[in-house]
Order: sequence, then structure tokens, then C-alpha cells
Amino acid sequence: MKNYIIAEIGINHNGSVEIAKNLILKAKKSGCDAVKFQKRDVDSVYSSEELDAPRESPWGTTNREQKNGLELTIDNYMDLCAYTKNLGMDFGVSCWDLVSLNLIEKHINVDFHKVASALVTHKSFLEALANTGKPVILSTGMSTQEEVDEAMRILGNSAKYVLACTSTYPTRPEDINLLYIDTLASRYPETKVGFSNHYNGHDACVAAVARGAQCVEFHITLDRTMYGSDQSASIENADALVSAIREVEKMLGTGEKSVLPEEVSVQKKLRKVSDTV
Repeated sequence: MKNYIIAEIGINHNGSVEIAKNLILKAKKSGCDAVKFQKRDVDSVYSSEELDAPRESPWGTTNREQKNGLELTIDNYMDLCAYTKNLGMDFGVSCWDLVSLNLIEKHINVDFHKVASALVTHKSFLEALANTGKPVILSTGMSTQEEVDEAMRILGNSAKYVLACTSTYPTRPEDINLLYIDTLASRYPETKVGFSNHYNGHDACVAAVARGAQCVEFHITLDRTMYGSDQSASIENADALVSAIREVEKMLGTGEKSVLPEEVSVQKKLRKVSDTV
């Protein structure tokens, strides 16, 4: 089964359309199926107190300057969507508020919406996503099972994938919990399951595919030493990761046992026992 692989650009573009396009091109060359960005209306997501708090960044000395510096305009997103589609990939967005969702819906025909783990319990936001008629992908980080159940209930048939996820950056190996993929598959048999990665290596994504994931999302970066809160949990060598995922897909096989034609000559040479089962 071929996984749907999403390169999460998120805010790793650092407010630069040029960097964003370089990341999209990198995702394309690595063999990803889609890219995903994040969109926030800063004043909707954060309080004045949070925005006025001191924070050193390339854009200034307050949280507000940093948050605004990371945001792209709707014209930028329209440009990036067109660029992505021209490369033959899907384009998705994680909106963090209703203002952003309405803006994206008005101007951009996204291929999917993604529910960031921070929005799992935002009932009116989930209802608005379901009402768009677009496929929705749900991440389950920092959520209880009851919260995931309620989010899935609200999203209904719009939920295309539900992803196992741990919202730490980067995630420690002992916190990844790949067995939760099995739980999701059992709990939501009508929805495809997958894995949203915040581990800073390739192992978790590859193991998730072996575990039965049908969608893998990972943060992509040009350089993990660049400015940004997500860079250290991002993948630099996306080519190697996607290649490993595709190899594991081949290795999974059908689950049925039979003698391959290529095994017959080996069987004749090595099987010496006269009694048969």
C-alpha cells in the first residue's frame, strides 16, 4: 500500500516566499505527495499580553514582531499553491483560527485541511472544517482518547486520515508510541490512519509504515540549524526518508504465504528431507 507522504513546511519558511518555494521543490524532488503550511491570524490566536511579551527574533524584540514575521500573506499562499500544483503535488494548510480558515477557503482551493493538535478540542473550528466539504486530516498530539473520539465525531465523514502524534519537538524515542497506530485502526475502521512525526530521525516514520500507517507527515527543512522552533524536529535529508518509506512498502508484501517462482530452484537444491508436511 502506497503511503500518502506530506512534507510539513509549516513555518520553516521563516516568512520568506523564496525559502518556501525551495522547500516545496525539495519535497517534490524527494518524492512527497503533498506539502502543508500553517496559517494564523495572530490577534485571534494570541492574547495582547502574549504578543507584547519580550522575545528576541530576527524581526524584533516582542512576540508580536516574531509571530507577524513568520506569517505569509494570502497572496503569498495563492502563489505557493499555484507553484505546488504546477509541480504535481497537493497543497494543504493547517489553519489555527476561524479568521484564517475563512480567508483560505475564500481564496485557495486546498486539497485538504489539517487539524493541528492544538485545535483538537476547538468544537466550532472542527464544525467549520467539516462544513467546508474538503478532506480533513486530524493529528492527535496532546489529546486524550476522549478528546480524539469527540473530534472524530464532529468531523464525521470529512475525516480522511487520523494520525498518531506526540507534540514534543523533537520527540524522544520512548514517547513516540507507534502502537497507537494500531489503536486508531481498530477504533476508526472507516478512516485511514497514519503518523505525524516530530522525531528528528528517519526511524519513526519508517517504523510507522511497517506498523500500518497509510499517511506519513514530517516537518521538512533546508537546514536544521536555521532559526525556528520546528527546525530541530524537522528532516533535512527527505530524499533518504521517502526512499526508505517506499522500500518498506515493497517489503510489507501481501500477508499471504506462498512459494515464489524464484524459490523453486533453491527449494530443489536445499530441501533434502523426504517426509512432507
